[in-house]
Amino acid sequence: MLGMAGIEVALLGIAMAVVLSGIGSAWGIGLTGQAAAGVLSEDPTKFGRLLPLVGLPGTQGIYGFLIALLAAMKLGFIDGKLPDLTPDQGLKWFLVCQPVAWACLVSAIWQGKVCVSAIQLTAKKATESARGLILGVFVEFYAVLGFVASVLLWVGAPDPKFLGQ
Repeated sequence: MLGMAGIEVALLGIAMAVVLSGIGSAWGIGLTGQAAAGVLSEDPTKFGRLLPLVGLPGTQGIYGFLIALLAAMKLGFIDGKLPDLTPDQGLKWFLVCQPVAWACLVSAIWQGKVCVSAIQLTAKKATESARGLILGVFVEFYAVLGFVASVLLWVGAPDPKFLGQ
């Protein structure tokens, strides 16, 4: 990040929030989708029970996108008016996006793995799908913590409107 302008550093953080959380979600859904397809090839009637398990890791990508959108809006990116941030201010904005980026990357992958196990449980005992879903939701808690941490940092991040921009 040496030699980068403040706004470039901030935009890198925004991009990381979307890209890393999206990679995690895609990976998690890829794992669950493969497992569900195998079960559905044997018993297509389980589709309704498997769908929430497949989709659950996708929530992390939404959290990353929301933080990126909030940051972009506060910085004026949506209006096309990018502020001239100092490197220090840009670093603060970069850091706003990091908790959600990394927490969602990792939690979506692990949530996908937990949901694969829940899909295997559902394949054997369809009535147990809700219990498997609950296990997957436990992993979601850490994605939510990353999202909340980024929201709290966003609230305290420098607002270009008050920086004489």
